[in-house]
Amino acid sequence: MITRKVTPSESGKRLHRFLRNLMPNIPLGQIYKMIDQGKVKVNGKRKNQNYELAAGDELILYVEEEAYKEASIGQKKVKYVGVNANIDVVFEDNELLVVHKPVGMLTHPDQPDQKDTLVNRVHAYLYRNGELDSPMFMPATANRLDRNTSGLVLVGKTAGMLHQLNQWIQKHEMEKYYVTIVEGQLAGDGTLSADLIRDEKKNRTHVVKNAGDAERHGGVEQAKSAVTKYRVLQTGSSYSLVEVELVSGRTHQIRTHFQSIGHPLLGDIKYGGHRLGELNHQLLHAWRIVMPDDREFRAPLPSLMQSTLERIGLSLP
Repeated sequence: MITRKVTPSESGKRLHRFLRNLMPNIPLGQIYKMIDQGKVKVNGKRKNQNYELAAGDELILYVEEEAYKEASIGQKKVKYVGVNANIDVVFEDNELLVVHKPVGMLTHPDQPDQKDTLVNRVHAYLYRNGELDSPMFMPATANRLDRNTSGLVLVGKTAGMLHQLNQWIQKHEMEKYYVTIVEGQLAGDGTLSADLIRDEKKNRTHVVKNAGDAERHGGVEQAKSAVTKYRVLQTGSSYSLVEVELVSGRTHQIRTHFQSIGHPLLGDIKYGGHRLGELNHQLLHAWRIVMPDDREFRAPLPSLMQSTLERIGLSLP
């Protein structure tokens, strides 16, 4: 008989997924069979495979210890030696961490040995706070930002919260607002709904205006719908300050959509924008998130965006 208590970060996991992660060398069908046969109990009682575990639940597995060791994963924790744990925390409780990602930092590593990314810093931060308490679940981001996009990133510290965040995003129940500077005079409010196709090799997204566009970039079946709402906050002689609501969440969606209407983001060389002095990347900031439970989080404008606004004579109302 093996006993195992559910840690806070594992809360919200369904029983069969928990056991599959705990014993990855056992086929899922056998996991279901163990549950059905009563070889798995939670707090002394039989539960169905979809039971959501809570922190402190005690699991009893009626298996031989040697068989369990062969089926289970190692319990060794990564110590994040040499990883910078400095993050800008906007909000934190037992389940949710909201951080402000700076310009120039990747959300996730794009190379196996890359250490200084936002998610690695988050893991190092949580480890040093004693919160990486499970070898089976690692806190993860529910949204991601491009390297040169700054702003709010949501991290699920527990399996249950991560699942909830992903559900809210998939069902478009979470409001995500960005601030950006576009070239030219843009007025009023609007909605951009052009379909997009992604070219991963060139790290570029294309607007699909007709079937010919789709065929040139991979075929109609590759096109994905994308909706971007915008509200002009202030307009100058050459630039406009815009608040953008990201309804869908396609890669480079905002940058591509504004290029398609002749108002590329200032500094966004890849998508038709122009340099302003030394500025050679988009000024795009994820500044506000409104959750379905009415919680709202904000991240102040980064200094580069603030100084650029002053330079071109615009300001955030």
